[in-house]
Amino acid sequence: MPRLKGLAFGLAGALLAATAWTVGPADAADYKPEYKISTVVPAPFPWGLAAEKWAALVKERTDGRINMKVYPGAQLVAGDQTKEFTAMRRGVIDMAVGSTINWSPQIVELNIFSMPFLMPDYAAIDALTHGPVGEKIFEIIASKDVVPLAWAENGFREVTNSKRPIRKPADLDGLKIRVVGSPLFNDIFTALGANPTQMSWADAKPALSTGAVDGQENPLTVFTTLRMNELGQDNVTLWHYVADPLILAVNQQVWDSFTPEDQKIVAQAAKDAGAYGVQVAREGMEGDNPAVVQQIKDMGVEVVSLTPDERQAFVDATRPVYDAWKKKIGADLVDQAEKSIAERKQ
Repeated sequence: MPRLKGLAFGLAGALLAATAWTVGPADAADYKPEYKISTVVPAPFPWGLAAEKWAALVKERTDGRINMKVYPGAQLVAGDQTKEFTAMRRGVIDMAVGSTINWSPQIVELNIFSMPFLMPDYAAIDALTHGPVGEKIFEIIASKDVVPLAWAENGFREVTNSKRPIRKPADLDGLKIRVVGSPLFNDIFTALGANPTQMSWADAKPALSTGAVDGQENPLTVFTTLRMNELGQDNVTLWHYVADPLILAVNQQVWDSFTPEDQKIVAQAAKDAGAYGVQVAREGMEGDNPAVVQQIKDMGVEVVSLTPDERQAFVDATRPVYDAWKKKIGADLVDQAEKSIAERKQ
């Protein structure tokens, strides 16, 4: 009889263990039916394409255990894109493909990508995002209840306006330029003699069309997708003054709710989607005759490409801003960025 009781207990224990394994963390029933991904712009912008790719890859690779849906237009934070990171920390947002610019009010170190004229080319961006600077940035984000997984890209930001070609700092004198909600952008355009006006992109479009503001700064993919020549923007200056890397990230509690196996899947999907986003953002931007630039010219827009000496004039004009923000961001991090760029492979 004791032997039978022991056998019964053994079978019961085995059954409990099997049941626990079946309904434990690996059970998709524990997952939410939908995980919300926040972005500022949708497809066909590279930003939105990267987010959609991430969601599609995760759904496919988890056999539908994890379903992610993209919510563009910063709608999860009532259109205020600068509140996205805080909302993700608090769990209002599950995931995001977020802009380093929009997250910089909460993480001052992210302003390094908005340091005027720090990154002259794509190799320089890569030297930061995939080098010691990128690693440090991810460490800082990870300390704030958000898990950063991969980099994507919105692109270099170029300046456009409805008044005149811009070849020298004096050409910006008095121009009302829409900028994103970052004090650094205010400082840059003020140093160049412009009148910077912070507003969301939703407000910027009608402001441009009515002439309430004269110009704006954004990647060329924004210009072509929205046909900004129809908003009066018939002057473009290619100056690569700042770039806008994007970060694919997950709320810490959401991340912890996934099994280790699914964490690996979500992370790898983020890397793959991020690489795709970078590819799309740079497509038609490089070479002797970039297709995107030609497309803009074909719209009847005047495109100015600065000579090295012309670009240097803008560098010199914004150097006081650069020096002031180097102290705010952290001299060691900026020094590392400068070193990584100097050593980059072109």
